[in-house]
Amino acid sequence: MTDKLNEFKTAETPLAQKNQVWPLYGAGLENLGDHDQVIEVPMPRHGPDELLVRHDATGLCFSDIKVIRLGEEHPRIYRDMASDPVVLGHEIAMTVVGVGENLADEYEIGDRFTIQADIFVDGVGYAYGYEIQGGLSEYTVIDQRILNGDEGNYLLPVKDTTGYAESALTEPWACVTAAYGLTYRTSIKPDGVLWIIGSHANPQHTYSLSAGFEQWSHPTRVLLTNVPDYLAEWVKARAEELDVTVTEVSDLSDPPVAQVDDIILLGGDAELIETVSPHLADFGTVALVMDRALDRPVNVDIGRVHYNRWLYVGGKDPDIASAYSDMPVRSSLRPGGRAWFVGAGGPMGRMHVQRAIQVDGGPGVILCTDVSDVRLADLEESFRGEAEEMGIEFICLNPMEKEAYAEGIAPFKEQGFDDIVVMAPVPFVISDAANYLADEGVMNIFAGVARGTEASLELSDIFMRDVRIIGHSASSIDDLRLMLDQAESGVLSPNRSVAAIGSLSAAKDGLQAVKDQVFPGKVVIYPQIKEFPLTPVPELKDKLPSVYAALKDGRIWTVEAEEEFLRQMLP
Repeated sequence: MTDKLNEFKTAETPLAQKNQVWPLYGAGLENLGDHDQVIEVPMPRHGPDELLVRHDATGLCFSDIKVIRLGEEHPRIYRDMASDPVVLGHEIAMTVVGVGENLADEYEIGDRFTIQADIFVDGVGYAYGYEIQGGLSEYTVIDQRILNGDEGNYLLPVKDTTGYAESALTEPWACVTAAYGLTYRTSIKPDGVLWIIGSHANPQHTYSLSAGFEQWSHPTRVLLTNVPDYLAEWVKARAEELDVTVTEVSDLSDPPVAQVDDIILLGGDAELIETVSPHLADFGTVALVMDRALDRPVNVDIGRVHYNRWLYVGGKDPDIASAYSDMPVRSSLRPGGRAWFVGAGGPMGRMHVQRAIQVDGGPGVILCTDVSDVRLADLEESFRGEAEEMGIEFICLNPMEKEAYAEGIAPFKEQGFDDIVVMAPVPFVISDAANYLADEGVMNIFAGVARGTEASLELSDIFMRDVRIIGHSASSIDDLRLMLDQAESGVLSPNRSVAAIGSLSAAKDGLQAVKDQVFPGKVVIYPQIKEFPLTPVPELKDKLPSVYAALKDGRIWTVEAEEEFLRQMLP
C-alpha cells in the first residue's frame, strides 16, 4: 500500500482548509451549484458531542432526482431552499476525521461507517441528504440526531477491508433485500378501526368471524354498514363484552372516522371497492370476502399500495378471518418458481436480478424485460452465464420489439409467474404485468409512484386465485445491517452495481446521467479525489489502464480496482 493510500485509510491526511459542496437551491438541475460548479464553504466545526466525517464515496440515486424535480414540494424537504439549500447524497461511505471531546471513548480518527439515511428523532424525520447535509460534499458534522436517534445510532461500522463504493451501495442494496422481507398482518388489527360492509352480502352464506374479537386482540371501534342481522347482532354483543364502540354507517363515502385500518366487504363490485378504499389508513387492509368475479377491473391507488403499504386480501370462505389467514403474504421469491423483473435493466432492477441469482432458494426461471436494448445486452453479458451455471433459465425481452416480445412471453400467459417485481413506475405496465400472475402469485410494485396514481387491476384474482399485490422500497437500519453483513461476508457484491465513477466535480453530470438513465448501473462519486470526469467503468481501459487491469472480467468494479484508482487520483 502506498503511503498516500495508507494515510487516506487511516485518516492521517491533513484536512482541507475549505469544504466543497453541491448546494441545491430549488427545483431543477440548473439550481444545483453555482454556475454549474461546486462551491467552497468554510470547513465545518464539530462540537464536543459531535463527529467530523469525511465523505469517501457517494452513490447517486433516482431519489436524488425526485428532490431535484420537486424542490421544496418534496415531502422530505421542510425549508426554504434558496436561503438554506439542500446537499444531496444519502448512499454514503464515510470516515471519522474529528472526534468531539465527549465522544473520545467511543470513536477514533479513522473509524469507518455507512449510514442509515432515514433518521428520526421523536418521530420527526431528518433524512441524510435531505434535511441533513449529504454526501455531495467533502465533509460534514455528525450530530446527536444521528448518534442518538429514535433507533439509536444510525451509523453502522464498516470493516477496513470493505471497499468505499461497496459500503456506500449497501444502502440501495438494503432496499432491495428489504423488499423480500416485507410482512403484513394476517388478522384484523388489534386496537384499530374496523369497518364491515354487507351491502352486497350473499344471502346464501352465513358469515362469521372466527378470529379478531378475542379478549386480548380486538378492534377498539367498529363501523357497520348493511351487515346481515345475525352477524351485526353477534358483533354488537361481542363488542359490548369487550367495551368496543359500534357505529352504524349509512354513507359509504363519508364514514365518521377519517382512516380505517380494516375494511371488510361481504360481496361487492368494483365501484364499491373504489369508493371505500380511500378511507384506508397506513398499513390498512381491505378484505374481499367474495365468491363471484367482480364486474370489471378495479382502479387501485398503487402509489398507496407502495408508500402506505395498503393491502388487498380475500377469500371465498364466509369465515371472514380466513380472508386474512389462509394465504399469508409471501414477499420472498418462490424457490424454483418463475420470476419476472419488469424494468430489469436499470440500477435497481439489476440488483434484484443479481440477488435472485445469488441467494439460496432462488427462482428456476428469470424473465428480464426492459425497453433498452443496450441495458438488456449488458444485463445478459453480466448475468446469463452465472444464471445458467445455477440451472436458472434466463430470458431477456424488450417489449418495444413487439413480435419477439409477444413470442417470448406467450408461454407464460397460461402458466403465469409466481413473482413479478416491477421497477417501471408506469401504471399501464403494472396493469398488464398483473395479468401474468400465476395462482398464489405475488406482484411487488417496487418502483415508487405518486400517491393517487391508479392502475386498473383485476382484483377478482385476490379471492379467486389467491394472488397478492404488495409494494415498498424503503429499508430499516436492520435491513442495512443485514445487507452490510452480506456484503462483507461475500454473499452479495454491491460492487457489481458500479457502472460509472467520477470526482465531486462530476456529480452534476452524474445526476444528469441518472435522470437520463444512461448507465445500466450505479454512478459513484468519490468526493476526495482530484478532478476526474464521469467515466463508465469499461472506459477505464484507455483512461486508467492499471485500474482497468484490476477489474473483474474487465467490467466489474472491485476493491483492488478502487485502491488502484485512489492511488492514482488522491491529491
